Formats: sequence, C-alpha cells, structure tokens
Amino acid sequence: MTVEVQVRDNNVDQALRALKKKMQREGLYREMRMRRHYEKPSERRAREKAEAIRRFRKLQKKRAERDEI
Repeated sequence: MTVEVQVRDNNVDQALRALKKKMQREGLYREMRMRRHYEKPSERRAREKAEAIRRFRKLQKKRAERDEI
C-alpha cells in the first residue's frame, strides 16, 4: 500500500496536510498504533469480538432511531 502526495509550488505544509488526511482515511495511523506492541492471538480475538459487538450495537441504535421517526 503506497500513499503518494504531490508537492506543488514548494508548498510542503499543504502536501503534509494532504498526506495526513490520506493516511487517516486509509487507516494507517490505527494500524501503526496497533503494531507498536505484539498482540497475543487471544487478545486479538477478544478485541475483534468487542469491536464487532460495538458495531452491531451502533447499527441497532441507528435502526431504532430511524424506525422511531
């Protein structure tokens, strides 16, 4: 996975902002943070299960709000 940004008119600040935005969108910041330390397989399964439950509850909440209106 390669993220590239063009620097125009020697405007490095603008290019850096664009790079950060692309990295955020691709989820690279989250992946770098997670790879900083080793995660045991049992911890990974527990985290993924908790994330799935959170996503499911969020979806249920949205559906309930939509049906309410």
